[in-house]
Amino acid sequence: MRSAYDIILRPVITEQSMEAVEEKKYVFYVLHTATKPEIKAAVEEIFGVKVEKVNTLRNDGKVKRQGAYPAGRTASYKKAMVKLTADSKTIEFFESMV
Repeated sequence: MRSAYDIILRPVITEQSMEAVEEKKYVFYVLHTATKPEIKAAVEEIFGVKVEKVNTLRNDGKVKRQGAYPAGRTASYKKAMVKLTADSKTIEFFESMV
């Protein structure tokens, strides 16, 4: 069984994700095999909040190259956008970023 800290890899800190914090939406990079129920349980366990909804997004790495050959790829990743319930507390980690 994977622990909650194995599922949630790190938060996504971008302008767009920081604007969503006001609406209690938070974005995390997650393990590529994690399911929505696992992500929900992990966020609730780590931060002590109530999760209303989880949306996920998988991105394949872009093809990059230096010179003519060998072509390589950047890393693939999976993101989870987590929306908290209206009566849930906020995640303090993100509050210090805004």
